[in-house]
Amino acid sequence: MKFISDQTFDQERALYGQKDICVTNCRFDGPADGESAFKEGTNITAEDCFFNLRYPFWHDTGLTIRNGEMTELCRAALWYSRNVTITDTKLHGIKALRECDNVTMHGCDIRSPEFGWSVRGITMEDCTAESEYFMMRSDHLHFTNVTLKGKYSFQYIQDATFENCRFDTKDAFWHAKHVMVRNCVVKGEYLAWYCENVTFENCKIIGTQPLCYCKGLRLINCEMIDTDLSFEKSEVHATLTTPVLSIKNPRSGRIELPSVGEVIRDDPEARGEVICTRVSDRKAGGCA
Repeated sequence: MKFISDQTFDQERALYGQKDICVTNCRFDGPADGESAFKEGTNITAEDCFFNLRYPFWHDTGLTIRNGEMTELCRAALWYSRNVTITDTKLHGIKALRECDNVTMHGCDIRSPEFGWSVRGITMEDCTAESEYFMMRSDHLHFTNVTLKGKYSFQYIQDATFENCRFDTKDAFWHAKHVMVRNCVVKGEYLAWYCENVTFENCKIIGTQPLCYCKGLRLINCEMIDTDLSFEKSEVHATLTTPVLSIKNPRSGRIELPSVGEVIRDDPEARGEVICTRVSDRKAGGCA
């Protein structure tokens, strides 16, 4: 292992193709404005480093980043890399993670539009994120205790599990497939349209027009707050613990809930059952 510490690099491809190196307390910044500092490297550790230049980690294998800072000028920081671990690091440049394999993130602060596209295998724990189009077209995600604020998140993802997370994000989970969301708060408009085989368990769902045009949708002991025009043209089996403002034309399945303000049925193909468990409300709003 080669050790490099307390240096500043600003030239193009400053550490290109390096193997078995540990870089500590270094800065990638300066007037030469060079790109691709660690491109095509193997077995690299970067600890307590500052990144203010573009594309530092492309096509790397075996990469560990600890206690780092990537500024807004550090664009597209990690692309086409595999076996990556990032801990306690700020990732604040646009498109920070793309087309990577086997990524683990812990304790990171992400402020990065278009973060995480086409990633194959990512574990994220105890992180915060602000992003638009977060994690689009990625698969095999496992998120625990992640807080997200943004728009258009988790679109086209597959094979994912989310536990104890808080998401404030509109148009989330569109076209998602084979996803489990457990013990989470999901706030935002138009949740999970066109999804397939997605389950929400012990979740709180907040916002207008959720869960429409879905296939194989399941809700288990979920709260739904301020949700109107829910489940339109969806195949759904749901047990809810709170009233819903309105339900519109569920395609098939069964929705059990305490009460509903209105059940809208103006589509002859919509045959989903709506069952009110509160006896006094069974005849109200179109419940069975």
